Amino acid sequence: MRLVLFDLDNTLVDRAEGVRRWAWEFCAEHRLGGEDAKWLVAADRDGLEPREAFFTAVRERFALHETVPELLEDFHERHPALIPVAPGVRGGLPRLRAAGWRIGVVTNGDAAQQLATLVCTGLAGQVDGWAISAHEGFGKPDRRLFEIAAGRCEVPLKGGWMVGDSAAADITGGRAAGLHTVWVDRGRRWLEDDGAPDHVVGDAAGAIELLLR
Repeated sequence: MRLVLFDLDNTLVDRAEGVRRWAWEFCAEHRLGGEDAKWLVAADRDGLEPREAFFTAVRERFALHETVPELLEDFHERHPALIPVAPGVRGGLPRLRAAGWRIGVVTNGDAAQQLATLVCTGLAGQVDGWAISAHEGFGKPDRRLFEIAAGRCEVPLKGGWMVGDSAAADITGGRAAGLHTVWVDRGRRWLEDDGAPDHVVGDAAGAIELLLR
């Protein structure tokens, strides 16, 4: 059996589109405008802004009566339902499994939200195991998270593949864990001083086709 580990956000699923949908829904609920939705998307920083800091800024900017924990809870409940699966993934993963690949997910983030994303998108039933940073107590690029995912897929880590959009977490981390790497560039250039990935693709569907070849 061959092993491939995938990142979740903006690799298997389009988290960025989910945030855009959430922002417009949030603005409609709070009677805010289009520019406010754009501000929310920008302030999210592609998921890099810490959640409590993000919702503290949201609460202050729009003078909301909800507390930060309440806003955060609503986001964690609603956002996973709005995230679409990346094109080509839903049909591609079964092809990988039929070709003898074991498929794992290695993701940083809130345990409940990431699990909800896997369940809401249906991906939980299309992969063999996953490791979520908040649940395990450490995150990518820590080798241990890759090892846990491989163990849950019941395949050795050595010689496997890592596919993801983060240069540091997925590519540098994956290479340090002894994995071959595929970078999902999302239209970006590789700017890291560290070693380049083994392959570069535009999206997860491209990575799946590469592995099948």
